[in-house]
Amino acid sequence: KQWYQRRVDITAGSPMFLEKSIRGRYGDAVMEMDYCVGKILQKLKELGIDKNTFVFFTSDNGAATYRGSAGGDNGPFLCGKETTYEGGMREPGIAWWPGSIPAGTITHQLGNIMDLFTTSLTLAGVKPPQDRIIDGIDLSPVLLDQSVPVIDRPIWYYRGNEMMAVRVGAYKAHYWMWTEFGQDPLKFTFCRGQYISNVTVHDQIDHTDKPILFNVNRDPGEKYIIAFKSKEYKAAMATIDPIVKEHKANLVPGVPSLNYCDVAVQNWAPPGCEDLGYCLPVPDSNPKLCVWTH
Repeated sequence: KQWYQRRVDITAGSPMFLEKSIRGRYGDAVMEMDYCVGKILQKLKELGIDKNTFVFFTSDNGAATYRGSAGGDNGPFLCGKETTYEGGMREPGIAWWPGSIPAGTITHQLGNIMDLFTTSLTLAGVKPPQDRIIDGIDLSPVLLDQSVPVIDRPIWYYRGNEMMAVRVGAYKAHYWMWTEFGQDPLKFTFCRGQYISNVTVHDQIDHTDKPILFNVNRDPGEKYIIAFKSKEYKAAMATIDPIVKEHKANLVPGVPSLNYCDVAVQNWAPPGCEDLGYCLPVPDSNPKLCVWTH
């Protein structure tokens, strides 16, 4: 089994799809991705291994709204890529496994990409490593049996080394608020056309003493802050606060693998680029300490 990853370059597209979408270059790229995924699934069927192959389609972040019309659209969700609002962190998740996962079924299970590691190991009959804490959980019970109740687990929203928010059930608590650096209080590149007082902010604001709370089931756009004095706020935070304290108490900080940046290690000339005439020269290696704005 191999992973297949396709990174879409919205500034260029294959001739077969160029200018074929009414959505512009981004639409062309989505059409091409849809076509490529379809070809892969069709090949699995032709090889007769579709019923023995677990396929999961998702993304690493929400749409890059800072690209304007050349980026994607996050629908009702707030802001986009590079933020910890729902538009930056919530992505589609589609599982495909004929004969094992019933087609057309929907689960409200909260999950993240780290769960794919643990889930894939379980499906392969391999136990996860026992000598370390594994962040992902096994989602196979929920994926394979629709009668199994959803697994009660938190979803953490990190930006760099800072825990910005956490979601537990229907509630999402923001312990820090920050959109991006800037001066104009009404202008946000990562939240084009969106402004919510005390939510989309240029300064990094610490709310750890009294987190900003939303019910993202009924308010997926994170527009309506739940009042601090309300019974709903107090009940939700009574559940969330102990979970956060336990998480931080047991967290073992790792050494970031991207602490040193080197442009030379990027994929300048991936396999097959010769056929496309799109290979780029690899620059000289010059590793240096990364500078993160957060």
